Amino acid sequence: MDPAGPVADGADPAREAFERAVGAIGHHERTEGELREWLGSRGFEGAAVEDAVGRLIELGELDDERFARRYAEDKRELRGWGAERIRESLLQRGIEPALAEAAVDACSDDDELSRAGALLATRADRLESEADRARALAFLTRRGYELEIAYEAIRRREREAAGS
Repeated sequence: MDPAGPVADGADPAREAFERAVGAIGHHERTEGELREWLGSRGFEGAAVEDAVGRLIELGELDDERFARRYAEDKRELRGWGAERIRESLLQRGIEPALAEAAVDACSDDDELSRAGALLATRADRLESEADRARALAFLTRRGYELEIAYEAIRRREREAAGS
């Protein structure tokens, strides 16, 4: 049987779904919704999928709260994403809104502001004209920073540049 193909004839679907799910989350962490979709795309149905997902939750191997927290931390630190972009991405991955909010709220506004300022500093753009400030604002909002955080990061960067 092809390991990525549909369920083999005569195989126990619940056992097969569980074994495939273990392999899938061994490659990279997934949300409950992503794992359900992944199993469904491989020919597993209803009860077998729910049994596999339920067993992995019981074993602590599948945890949307942990996923959301780690995902948010990684995107903040490694990609420089802001809260809005992280929240939207988590929701798209099937994380419940309350868990997405909790993961995003784990970062204070001061931390967000520091991270936004550091992003501006790495770009080394001058903020001398309205066009410069508009580009910086657009950059930060594309990264998912709220307008208030982006504006304040730009103001701080301008003050730092004026003081040096």
